Amino acid sequence: MNAVWLAALPAVLLTAGLLRLGARRPRVRRWLPAVAGALLLSALTTLAVVLLFSAPAAAQAPGAGGAGNWAALLGAAIAVAGSSIGAAIAVAYTGAAALAALSERPELFGRAMVIVGLAEGIAIYGLIVAIILIGRA
Repeated sequence: MNAVWLAALPAVLLTAGLLRLGARRPRVRRWLPAVAGALLLSALTTLAVVLLFSAPAAAQAPGAGGAGNWAALLGAAIAVAGSSIGAAIAVAYTGAAALAALSERPELFGRAMVIVGLAEGIAIYGLIVAIILIGRA
């Protein structure tokens, strides 16, 4: 059943993104609700068909196969996603400030790149935590 949600999730997210885009741009508002509605309807139809016609899954023991370590894998995914988003925000702000500083004083290039590199390190920390979690799973 988890695979069903993962299969339908991109269409639902695309629908939400299109609706948000349509709220910002007046030209797109005419045709966007129809496209978003069609995508949402197709995702829900796919979900319903797979749920209705799929065979029930067999239960597994918590330590057998991949069924028991879902919490560690979910924690690893959250660690990577959160640290990557945080690093992206940090690099955006530090990179903009570094470019502004470099436009006035070009000799600050080395220092500015070190600060931007430190912001990139946040993503590496999340990756290390994910590797540790996956290793223990």
